[in-house]
Amino acid sequence: MQLPQCVNNMKNKNKRRGNEFGFNFFKMLVNFTGLRGAYGFLYIVCIYYLIFDLAAVKAAMAYIARRFPKDNFLLKYFHVYKLFVSQGKQLIDRYAATQNGKVFDITLKGYDEFTDLLKSGRGFVVVGAHVGSWQVAMTILRDLKKTVYLIMRPEDNPAVFESLKVGKSEAQIKCISPDGFLGGMVEATNALTHGGVVCFLGDRNYGFDTVGVKFLSAEALFPYGAFHLAACAQAPLVVLLSAKTAPEHYELDARKIFLFHYRKGSDKKTQLTAWVQKYAHALEAYVQKYPYQCFLFHDIWVKG
Repeated sequence: MQLPQCVNNMKNKNKRRGNEFGFNFFKMLVNFTGLRGAYGFLYIVCIYYLIFDLAAVKAAMAYIARRFPKDNFLLKYFHVYKLFVSQGKQLIDRYAATQNGKVFDITLKGYDEFTDLLKSGRGFVVVGAHVGSWQVAMTILRDLKKTVYLIMRPEDNPAVFESLKVGKSEAQIKCISPDGFLGGMVEATNALTHGGVVCFLGDRNYGFDTVGVKFLSAEALFPYGAFHLAACAQAPLVVLLSAKTAPEHYELDARKIFLFHYRKGSDKKTQLTAWVQKYAHALEAYVQKYPYQCFLFHDIWVKG
């Protein structure tokens, strides 16, 4: 089974951590023992990764050190272990959700506001993050009567693209690669114009420019592409975060819906920074509540 990965330069490491046998083994456990049986085996597997996969531990420590700054080294290692187990459970959930869409109960905070937005017929931007299971959140978006466009490189996570059937002719989820012309913004703007939903993972830059905002008591770099697109297209922007709250329950939060406009005579980057800071505040509130569901396995903080 595949556990935490550094996304920037760990291609070879990724192959070592994940293999077909490992995936099939956990699929077999889910099929024969259910979710709880598969979860139980994770506690053993994650000890192995904690001891032998130093790259994964180092990648997780960037976040853990800032979320638990007062804890000693051994406690931080324990936090990393709990983080590995949490992500493992949600990777198992991803498989289970694709096999049986009704295996999880999902509640949506901000249901009325989100429903009103859907009824408006407007295209809108969704900004998520590598917290909770954004893939489970995507299964909700997939059921909308709208085409959903995911801004992501297919090669960065082929397992996710396969499980969500991204880009398949019958699928409601399409892909816009940020490696395309102007970072895919022309395609994304066209999608919004035609009432589509454009989704970003707001903690990955994928080549988009970044701004520095406060996150966990330090300056961190977040991309502003989603916010720039929403402002230029005059499209609402929804911050959508998911959290696993029980073995078979997820909670989605879509209460933060913004409508950003560029003010004439004011510096655009200053405005973008303020908008990204709102997102960072929402993300910080999330990780304070769910510290082991933040899968930021790369260092986004500015070295000072």
